[in-house]
Amino acid sequence: MVFITAEEILETVRMIQAENLDVRAVTMGISLGDCAGRDVDDVCRRVYEKIVASAAELVPVARSLQRKYGIPIVNRRISVTPIAHVLGSDDPEAFVKVAHALDAAAEAIGVDFIGGFSALVQKGFTKTDEALITAIPEAISSTQAVCSSVNVASTRAGINTDAVMRMADALLEVSRRTAARDSIGCAKIVTFCNVPEDNPFMAGALHGSGEPEVSINVAISGPGVVRNVVAANPDASFTELADLIKRTAFKITRVGELVGREASAMLGAQMGIIDLSLAPTPEVGDSIAEILESMGLERTGAPGSTAALALLNDAVKKGGTMATSSTGGLSGAFIPVSEDAALAEAAREGVLSIEKLEAMTAVCSLGLDMIVVPGSIARTALAGTIADVMAIGMVNHKTTGARLIPAAGKDVGDWVELGGLFGAAPVMSVGGAGNERFMGRGGRIPAPLQSLTN
Repeated sequence: MVFITAEEILETVRMIQAENLDVRAVTMGISLGDCAGRDVDDVCRRVYEKIVASAAELVPVARSLQRKYGIPIVNRRISVTPIAHVLGSDDPEAFVKVAHALDAAAEAIGVDFIGGFSALVQKGFTKTDEALITAIPEAISSTQAVCSSVNVASTRAGINTDAVMRMADALLEVSRRTAARDSIGCAKIVTFCNVPEDNPFMAGALHGSGEPEVSINVAISGPGVVRNVVAANPDASFTELADLIKRTAFKITRVGELVGREASAMLGAQMGIIDLSLAPTPEVGDSIAEILESMGLERTGAPGSTAALALLNDAVKKGGTMATSSTGGLSGAFIPVSEDAALAEAAREGVLSIEKLEAMTAVCSLGLDMIVVPGSIARTALAGTIADVMAIGMVNHKTTGARLIPAAGKDVGDWVELGGLFGAAPVMSVGGAGNERFMGRGGRIPAPLQSLTN
């Protein structure tokens, strides 16, 4: 039982009405272990039937909770067992068929996205892994709701640079295939280091091997709420500011806890996790950058931006953890450039660079996220940028991810409209010096010494 006081309810109403508080996503995780096999048609049938049977009531339940509590639930999503673990095939076309089965199931139950067209290749490839990665361009460009993630690195295994190169090639091919829509397909692909098994956010959601049969994971939000608290205390010291953010994160997380537990009970699923991440939207006032700027930065990207983000991320984690025992996923603060209007503006002005964003990756919840780069970028430059993000995660025992969008036909400074929650952003410059010989070495960058913790 989650006890919410009348005072908390009234404060939550104010947050919803004036500060853009919402539950960003309710994501149902579904195990497809009992759908595994080698016959692609049989696997597709079982996958479709399992998802539709398990999640038939997800959208109605989310709508019911939204009406009951007046809390906006922005997205309803599905995550599944990594498909490379479900289909035993070395034929990429077979994996494309499974992607279409996932897409059909998502359409049938009315969810926004379905994640789990995924493989874990941090230490090497199986034949099924290679087939799935080869299938990504066709699978993503020919479906609407399917999202793909590939884990190419971990603290325990190091970085599989051959997989990094394969992901760069996949992104460039998806960019070409979805060029008419500003290469939007790339927004549904993320490359991970230390992928979490219970992430409710797309495009990286998957249902890991340690998860139950069916679970409910909730992604909270509320950058506008935190921004208003920070802006209302311009003379607070950093210590006082951190305490204010912690208290606010506690209140936001309580909302997610309430929704998650009630949704789980109504759906007969196990309560999974509450992801504490502050996730921005393109709406003015719903921005991570505006929080940092309310701390005193003229623009995000100015000196001190990484320190400000570190303070925010730490305070959100501490406050949220006190509100629930079910923390998980990514849990921190996202800096997706196209999805945050103030970040996009800082990038357009040239204050915020990819290099600065890479530094901020060390202290934020994900990494280089929703960043538009020139469509003409060299494959090794794209791969090297991904490898840099993976290295930060590997060395620092943290999840990092790269969601880069090579926009076909666009060059540095061009403005790209991705639409909806994906937002808009300028094409950003990637360092011009060559790295072909470095990325051409291949193999695996060894795990760091800190991986030896036993």
